[in-house]
Amino acid sequence: MNGISRIITWLPQLLLGAKTTIVITVLSVAIGLILSVFLALGKMSRHMFINKICSAYIFFFRGTPLLMQIYFLYFGLPQFNPALTIRSAFVAAMIAYTLNTAAYLAENIRAGIQSIDKGQFEAARTIGMTGAQTMLLVIIPQTVRRLIPPVGNEFIMVLKDVSLVAIIGLADLTKVTRAISSSSATALVYIPAMIIYLVITALFQFVFNKLEKRYSVYD
Repeated sequence: MNGISRIITWLPQLLLGAKTTIVITVLSVAIGLILSVFLALGKMSRHMFINKICSAYIFFFRGTPLLMQIYFLYFGLPQFNPALTIRSAFVAAMIAYTLNTAAYLAENIRAGIQSIDKGQFEAARTIGMTGAQTMLLVIIPQTVRRLIPPVGNEFIMVLKDVSLVAIIGLADLTKVTRAISSSSATALVYIPAMIIYLVITALFQFVFNKLEKRYSVYD
């Protein structure tokens, strides 16, 4: 069987692994983005307890390797209490990537909020808006537009970092590629695998570039 024929034979398995990679990436970034808003607001809070908790969360997840976070969630938690066992490798991966992504995006959101002209806060107060209304109706919409580039960058980073889930046995694109390479005793399979990664990355970069142009803060 020649190289092209072998690649065609491997494609269904590789695409199935790619599906797992994409699902984990999309869901973890989407949920992480929502969580990051609360973390950013919490870190900016004047309430000392909330501020310290959110700051500690962000420091922990940004300051420790993602690989260790995944490993601890899946293998470490049951050592404390069997009830904490996460039986699904997919669920464990989702939790780890969501928590990690939220920590990184929280700092971007906080920086985005602080970059808004303070005059807009004052203008909102003069027309009778509460702090919550100002944040929800004036500040957050502008911050979201500024967040498109960093969210796009984080998305691509997560897409590639999902390869770490192989340590807990989840069959993402990298795990499937390694399995095929091992069983067929060839590294040829890495060529279509890398092409698939490049295609996925290019597609999502295109989407984020379109969003950035459409919702540019300079429009």
